[in-house]
Amino acid sequence: MAEKEGGIVKKGNEEGMKMAISLLEEFGLPLGLLPLRDVIEVGFARNTGYMWILQKKKIEHNFKTVSKLVSYDTEIHGYIKKNGIKKLKGVKAKELMLWPPVNEITLEDPPTGKIQFKSLAGITKTFPVEAFAAGE
Repeated sequence: MAEKEGGIVKKGNEEGMKMAISLLEEFGLPLGLLPLRDVIEVGFARNTGYMWILQKKKIEHNFKTVSKLVSYDTEIHGYIKKNGIKKLKGVKAKELMLWPPVNEITLEDPPTGKIQFKSLAGITKTFPVEAFAAGE
C-alpha cells in the first residue's frame, strides 16, 4: 500500500500501545480515544499521515460519561492530523439500533473542550473531550 510507504511499525501489544498513545499525544487527541487490547501492530507513515492498528479481536468499549458504546474492529486505519483523524475505518458508534461507521473525528479549533464524530450516514455527534480521557 502506498499509504504505508516509509512508515514506522511497532509490533506486539506493549510497543504498539506505546506508539498509539504517542500518536494521540502528538496530534492533540484524547488518550482514551482508542481503548485497544491485544495489539498486533501499529504503524504510522509521517509523509502521508496514514496510521493503522491491528488487534487480535474486535472490541466494544462503553464511554460511560457520555453513554456511548463504540466498536473497534480488528483493523483500524485513517489519516491522523492535528486535532483529528480523517477517512477513519474500523470504528463504529451505536446509534439506537444501528452501528454507523465513524468516518471522522475532530477536536474543535479554537479549543472549546468539544470533540466531534462524523459518519458517512450524515450523523454528527459532539461530546466533551474529557469523556475520552485515558481510563474512561
